Amino acid sequence: MVQTVTRSYEDHNAAETAVTRLEAAGLSPDDISLISYRQAEIADGAATGAGIGGAVGGGAGLLAGLTALPVPGIGPVLAAGWIFGTLAVGATAGATAGSLIGAMAGAGFSDDEAHYLAETVRRGGAVVSVRTSDSHAPAIAKIMDGAGPINVELRRAEYQRGGWTRFDEQAGPYAPPAWSDLS
Repeated sequence: MVQTVTRSYEDHNAAETAVTRLEAAGLSPDDISLISYRQAEIADGAATGAGIGGAVGGGAGLLAGLTALPVPGIGPVLAAGWIFGTLAVGATAGATAGSLIGAMAGAGFSDDEAHYLAETVRRGGAVVSVRTSDSHAPAIAKIMDGAGPINVELRRAEYQRGGWTRFDEQAGPYAPPAWSDLS
């Protein structure tokens, strides 16, 4: 049976480390997905709508296929892999399925998981998902855990303390509170 192992990471670099390790362990890029918000590469204008894997350090495999894609509620994200296919088709058609929530639901994530993961990307994080067999899932999880994923429970609690309940496609890109707002 096939299952999905997913981890969220603080930033694109940590997610890239996980992907590189997964590919080094022999996983096919076809079974890995990466979605991240990396404003520096996207903002330079050269990336919009184009493959930019080389610009962010990707060699062969999944990272070489990274593409910038506009996502409602976030802005342009870098994406590659099987979840990206669902996201790209919907975005080009201008459909609701082009939303990150729609893509994640289509990939089998629960509504709750999809909202958390989308919010993580909106706040500058990254998500890596791997389709694998039940027998390989523990090894895949160990590799992904070695790249320093976010503790989901702690991060969700942090979001909720700030008033977050669900990903809001109308909210736009995340702007962290100013230091004066934190007192």
